[in-house]
Amino acid sequence: MSRHTAFHPRWYRPRVSVWWWLEKRAYALFVLRETSSVFVALVAGTTLLQVRAVKAGPEAYARFLEWLGTPPVLAVHALAFAFVLFHAVTWFNLAPKAMTLRLGGKKVPDAVIAAANYAGWILASALVAFLMLRD
Repeated sequence: MSRHTAFHPRWYRPRVSVWWWLEKRAYALFVLRETSSVFVALVAGTTLLQVRAVKAGPEAYARFLEWLGTPPVLAVHALAFAFVLFHAVTWFNLAPKAMTLRLGGKKVPDAVIAAANYAGWILASALVAFLMLRD
């Protein structure tokens, strides 16, 4: 405990509601984007569990697939999909502000940087779909 004297007054700290982030749409989107990283980690963890199940053999993988098909897990993964999609879209829209590219001494427009990110995402998704769905 520190003692406050006339020469060292208490700092003024206004009370802030726990729900401060609901006051403005931009704040709410920021908090949701940051919260969405939990779901990104959930998807990554599920992928690691899938790799472990594949390594353990066909029976373990079958049990893992059975677990993935249960209604609670499907519901959580549907929610996770929505949050991961939200995370990706908000990050791609934020990318032009996170990095400034210059080409020939001129700043590359924000729309070009965002479009390049979306194009890369579409190409990567198409490649994964091709590899997964080919005969």
